[in-house]
Amino acid sequence: MSAYVFHVRATALRTIAAISFFILALATLSGTIRDLGGVALAATPPQADIGDWTYADHDFNGTRYSPLNQITPGNVKQLAKVCSYTFPEKVPSESAPIVSAGVMYATSDHYTVALDAADCHVLWSYQWVARDTDSVHPHRGAAYANGKIIRGTGDDYLIELDAETGKLLWATQIADPKKGYFISMPALVTGDMIYIGPAGSERAGSGWIGAFKLSDGEQVWKFNIIPQDEEPGADTWGPDPQAREHAGGALWTPQSYDSEKGILYVAGGNPAPDFWDDARPGVNLYTNSMIALDAKTGRLLWYNQFIPHDVDDYDITHVNPIFKVNSRTMIASSGKDGVLRAVDAETHKVVYSVPFTTQLNSEVPLSHTPIKVCPGILGGNEWNSAAYSPKLSMIVVPSGDLWCSMNQKDEEPPSVEKANAGEKNYFGGPIDHGPLSEARGRLTGFDAATGKERWRYAAPSPLVAGVTITASNLVFTGEIGGFFDALDAQLGKLLLHMDLSDSVQGGVITYSAHNVQYVAVTSGDGGVIRHETMPEVTGGNPTVTVFGLPKK
Repeated sequence: MSAYVFHVRATALRTIAAISFFILALATLSGTIRDLGGVALAATPPQADIGDWTYADHDFNGTRYSPLNQITPGNVKQLAKVCSYTFPEKVPSESAPIVSAGVMYATSDHYTVALDAADCHVLWSYQWVARDTDSVHPHRGAAYANGKIIRGTGDDYLIELDAETGKLLWATQIADPKKGYFISMPALVTGDMIYIGPAGSERAGSGWIGAFKLSDGEQVWKFNIIPQDEEPGADTWGPDPQAREHAGGALWTPQSYDSEKGILYVAGGNPAPDFWDDARPGVNLYTNSMIALDAKTGRLLWYNQFIPHDVDDYDITHVNPIFKVNSRTMIASSGKDGVLRAVDAETHKVVYSVPFTTQLNSEVPLSHTPIKVCPGILGGNEWNSAAYSPKLSMIVVPSGDLWCSMNQKDEEPPSVEKANAGEKNYFGGPIDHGPLSEARGRLTGFDAATGKERWRYAAPSPLVAGVTITASNLVFTGEIGGFFDALDAQLGKLLLHMDLSDSVQGGVITYSAHNVQYVAVTSGDGGVIRHETMPEVTGGNPTVTVFGLPKK
């Protein structure tokens, strides 16, 4: 471990200690803290630095909003490359870096690195060597908590590293990759609990989410997104119990958490097989649903299913941001169906539902004859969610627009064995996503209270990268076509369109290090959107590039 990191940590601890002492002394003088055995204790744990970004979606509410304001609409065009780090493996570049106390933690499929967030020099690097079947490589980030880095692997291990040294503290396998499972989502960690679940709908898995102890990875509870025998919702899959054995609903995106009420919000994915639905009559709970769980016990509190009996691969990928309007708490939801919904946290009803992509035949039943459907299987809102500005009371949603599919179902059901082995996806129909050349991107700003559209930016290529909003009313994002963008959040006006010549499909975050604001952009080749199948995509190994303003 370098002396620099110890210096950063020590400085941070001294600062926190000084602030805590000052607050304690002030509270004692004012009488707020009466005595150690009294009724009220005003002292609270210190909060994360406002310049940190320690979760994939910034905070548990999933706002992707930063209070930083050094970079403004007036100076954003001055942004220049400060440094970069490129991973030593050619894998999909869909991950998001996180930052704590001036240290950036970045991840790829097998690597986790700690970087000085101001100059990208490597503090430590850890390589995970697979212990089981490891054939699926999308990875979307890690979490930071209590001096630990927590992440999943392609062979279904949940692992914890020491944030200062990179030493592996423990590793526990939570699913079976031979049954089609792999972990791609970033964990959510709060208190002594880790929340995570495996992906694998396209490989004939059945989705679930679990809670695991931060201390050793031991499972505390498990909630089945696809109900097992005798569980509520099992009767929504028809009379054949085998339909629920390989039924999809798996997780591959960040979740959100209401810390005030202790509620974990989970986005149930699409049912499987995607197109061949003959064996799954019914609404197919809890797929394509917003699921609210008691975070301590995993008990189902309520749910709202937005797309019953989906046949178009329309994952509900996001259950965030959580936000308040006029003291009313709402949870936004978006996904591959290209629709933004806001749900009232008390009544659990949809307050508004508005499209953010072109819609065509999205509610038409499938047959053995191809039908054009928009958005298609790569359209809508993919693995990076909407962002929310409390300052502007606005939600900004990224999407792939006009990327349509010709959907149809096969005559026969797909093979579970071939799907588990990765030989053929468990779709039950051809995967036709249309050419990338026809697709466009759309970034839309919506009034958070009403869902009314405020502005729209039409991008030349689809938007699957992260979106960040700042207190200075800037929006940062990136395009598949290789551009890093900055927009005026009030007007939707494009202010910066920087050509990176490297496809941007991962996280875009902002943070501060040494009191200086930076923006980090993750670029490189993709997974389903990759150069091998789409020659227009230009991307190399996953790369994190840091941008900042010129030094004065």
